[in-house]
Amino acid sequence: MIIAMTGVHVDDPLEAFRFYTEVLGFKEKIYMPEAWLAVVVSAEDPDGTTLLLEPSTHPLAKAYHEGLYAAGIPVIVLGTADIAAEYERLTAKGVVFRKSPTKVDWGIEAIFEDGCGNLITLGQIA
Repeated sequence: MIIAMTGVHVDDPLEAFRFYTEVLGFKEKIYMPEAWLAVVVSAEDPDGTTLLLEPSTHPLAKAYHEGLYAAGIPVIVLGTADIAAEYERLTAKGVVFRKSPTKVDWGIEAIFEDGCGNLITLGQIA
């Protein structure tokens, strides 16, 4: 059994699609703007787990989405082999980091905003 797809609630799936593809470098898997549907996948693992960018319009989803953000809890962890290079690349693209690369017990982590109501951890395992 594998994880085929996981979802992340966003303020606006179409804006999230732009950020995840144009800024983070993910690739389009499914994009149906008329249905407010966007699914992306890592360019480094195009046959890997996909990410459904789903609207947080349902009251339960909205409360969960906003609660995580308010509490400062990231919704996903993205991995990289070179966190310093990714930090520089993303900073140059205007990504807002809440935490610059910092050594932690398991490696190095940074936390940034996706501009769609989420915090994301960028990690490098040491």
